[in-house]
Amino acid sequence: MKLWSLLGNSQKLDGGAMFGNVPRGLWERWIVPDEQNRIPLACRALLVDDLDGKTVLFETGIGAFFEPKLRERYGVVEDRHVLLDSLQAAGFSHEDVDAVVISHLHFDHAGGLLAPWQEGVAPRLLFPNAAYVVGEECWQRAMHPHARDRASFIPELQPLLEASGRLERVRGDRSVTLGDKVRFSYSSGHTPGLMLAEVATADGGIVFCADLIPGRPWVHLPVTMGYDRYPELLIDEKRAFLDDKLARNVRLFFTHDVGCAAARVARDDKGRYSTVDERPELVAEAA
Repeated sequence: MKLWSLLGNSQKLDGGAMFGNVPRGLWERWIVPDEQNRIPLACRALLVDDLDGKTVLFETGIGAFFEPKLRERYGVVEDRHVLLDSLQAAGFSHEDVDAVVISHLHFDHAGGLLAPWQEGVAPRLLFPNAAYVVGEECWQRAMHPHARDRASFIPELQPLLEASGRLERVRGDRSVTLGDKVRFSYSSGHTPGLMLAEVATADGGIVFCADLIPGRPWVHLPVTMGYDRYPELLIDEKRAFLDDKLARNVRLFFTHDVGCAAARVARDDKGRYSTVDERPELVAEAA
């Protein structure tokens, strides 16, 4: 089994929104904003090859499905589908992927399922040979969104996934498609039913943190996003999550951290969490 971290389209979003109640004087020490107060964010996917004989992609990033006006509004930097380029550089195409796992259906995690925008052309799915694996609770949220996060979903996406005949909606800690090598846990502080996928490896495992912990600054317990549904719940979930990964030596995989793809958890004598063994990228790493 081998692991790759694959970059998709990048974004620039308001730093205050990304750091919730953290003052700018503090968060700008971690990530320097531009003149519009925006910070750079990655949309990184994890590719696992030979996972019980399957090629599995965890997340697809934001992709290039937005029309130009919306691409500018939401701070998407590139107009091409960068994830497709990253797959090709790793020696794969989207047709080679056997399963795509999506933590939740916000557009910056699921938009890469769609082909790049073309004027006058209806949205269509990529990954024609893959099962699409999503959690049941986050599926229901996408189908019946709250006014607070309605704009975070892609209305055309769910019908396309259903019509594919290749959609698996997961209701527990295992997937029929993926078997015992992938275990799921759930968080609801950011959005209901956020599905956190942990891949078993020889050195303790690696877990896709999604928006529970978007990057290294958010490992610190009090740091949450303005986009989070229930920040206090998220902090409690994050503490339990980090304690578990520390105890079992499971690596964290970050989707939105520009400079770090994976790291291990550390905790000091005051109970403050941090990261060690930080890796900017994974390239065909044996697991």
